[in-house]
Amino acid sequence: MSDTHPDILTHTEAGVVTLTLNRLDKKNSITASMYTAMADALINAQTDAEVRVVLIQGHETVFSAGNDLGDFLNHPPSGPDSPVFRFMHALSAFPKPLIAAVCGPAVGIGTTLLLHCDLVYAGDNAAFALPFVNLGLCPELASTLLLPQMLGYHRAAEALLLGEPFMAEAALEVGLVNRVLPPTEAANYAQVQARKLAAKPMASLMETKRLMKKGQAALVAQQINDEGACFTRMLHEPAAKEAFSAFMEKRRPDFSKV
Repeated sequence: MSDTHPDILTHTEAGVVTLTLNRLDKKNSITASMYTAMADALINAQTDAEVRVVLIQGHETVFSAGNDLGDFLNHPPSGPDSPVFRFMHALSAFPKPLIAAVCGPAVGIGTTLLLHCDLVYAGDNAAFALPFVNLGLCPELASTLLLPQMLGYHRAAEALLLGEPFMAEAALEVGLVNRVLPPTEAANYAQVQARKLAAKPMASLMETKRLMKKGQAALVAQQINDEGACFTRMLHEPAAKEAFSAFMEKRRPDFSKV
């Protein structure tokens, strides 16, 4: 595999495909074209016999600020073939091991995508936030299903309803991440773990993952679709319009009339 997008760097070595979010000047916020590049990379990795593991990472100072709101408003998701939904389905159904290295802010989909990774290694500067309600929207990527299972209902409600950040140690406590390391070490450690997996028998890895996930694979796919329908509808409603206007105008949103 070679790089096909300047903001998504793709490197393949020793059976490991590393996808690096590379838009540091915009805090690795994700555009529609970046979703397309990541979806295509995952689909290609799924069928490429030489690829055994995929690792997703950002920079040691920031993983991702979530959606690029300007690009998002100019290219809103319009259906299941939209770039963001292609990425969600490719990620959630990916049959080979998925690893993430997360440092700094991981906002919105920067956190929800981790629910579909098999191993997650975080820098001690990682900060996770799910501000969907604060934007007049609903969560995505089956997070309304998977987060209560992982955190328990009340902790998930706190994360999703309040949308306030929680740090790496809290994420470790509830099982969202496997290990917390210094930010300068997280990506290298994740790469070492990826290569350990790449050296193992592929059929055993894939069957073990399939068996662990098969009990709710259909539920996850359905939840992604249900959330997506709500998200797309709410994107055009007054609360989201007020939230996005306030963001662009650098003011506090006023939801008193919505």
